[in-house]
Amino acid sequence: MQIAGNPESQLFAMGAEVPDASALYHAAEKVRDAGYTRWDVYSPFPIHGMDHAMGLKKSWLSALVFIGGLVGLTIAALLQFYPSSIEYPLIVAGKPTNFFTVPAFFPIMFELTILLSAFTATFGMLALNGLPRWNHPLFNWNLFKKVSNDGFFLAIEATDPKFDEEATRAMLESLGAEHITLVYGD
Repeated sequence: MQIAGNPESQLFAMGAEVPDASALYHAAEKVRDAGYTRWDVYSPFPIHGMDHAMGLKKSWLSALVFIGGLVGLTIAALLQFYPSSIEYPLIVAGKPTNFFTVPAFFPIMFELTILLSAFTATFGMLALNGLPRWNHPLFNWNLFKKVSNDGFFLAIEATDPKFDEEATRAMLESLGAEHITLVYGD
């Protein structure tokens, strides 16, 4: 078994390379079926259906973006409707000062809704992905540099409740994985 990183530090994961995208897809299905919960796959390009193969659930990002948009719409409506209809109701050229004033506010309401939705999508995505993370323990694995070119990798984290060094290694070998490596990191 190969070792990457400093063995005196904490064990992060057991990683393995598979030959191609199809093998990675089928390996992901088998790891999911084996009951592992803290693991990930890495490839140089998106693989269609990998979310299903990994058993990933729907992201919470869409709900966060909806809430961000709703907050933007509410803020825009309040910032325009309150001053012009309640605080300073000036009648200019027969302009109403009640709820019928709202059509004039649509451009600002639309823009603030889109602005806060975009900010929520950006910062929500970063937060849900645990970013920014300047270094990752898998970067200690020299072979992992191939992931941006032609490498397909699977890593099962040591914090997984089902992780056992010998059993996990045997399972990865049964999947046809190569270069099975213990990855240590901070």
